[in-house]
Amino acid sequence: MSLKLPRTLRLDPSDTLVFPHAAPPGEWAVTGSFLFLDEDPAALVGKERAAFRAGFVGIDSFGFSTLVVVSEASPAERDAATEALAAQFQDRLGAPDRASALAAAREEIAVAESLCGPAVGTVLALHRTLEDGEIRERFRALRPREGAVPGSDRRHAYARAFDFYETDDEPEERVDLAGLLAGKPDGDPR
Repeated sequence: MSLKLPRTLRLDPSDTLVFPHAAPPGEWAVTGSFLFLDEDPAALVGKERAAFRAGFVGIDSFGFSTLVVVSEASPAERDAATEALAAQFQDRLGAPDRASALAAAREEIAVAESLCGPAVGTVLALHRTLEDGEIRERFRALRPREGAVPGSDRRHAYARAFDFYETDDEPEERVDLAGLLAGKPDGDPR
């Protein structure tokens, strides 16, 4: 059995808009729930709330990523990711010593590794909630659409959120944008 870890994935620029700090694509990642242990998730708003709900954490940047991709990793890469995460625990989160930071990092890397049961290339998404005072994590594996040719269209290989259809049963709407800018109600051109 080969070693696998999640890497941050960015299919579009949305992470840069919804999170306080977006992880660059290609970083090793962990779930990052530890970042919210001292927070009141119910009090989070805006970008911090988005990060709580759906953000994996890139190890090097400590930025957030909506998606990760299951990727092959060597033992040396896993060890380097563990060391980098331990350093982050000390530098950013104030771990009391190297030994406790390393123990916590090993635990987080083991959780990340346990998520990577699906095949290499499988995209994972996270949904984090607060239930009965505890943080709960749920994960989804996103697989390419049937008929999608691997590597042909990376952005659209996964299920679409919307399909648009032209219909004739709705009245046509017109908006006068210049009127709106001039302060006329409902963009009325009069």
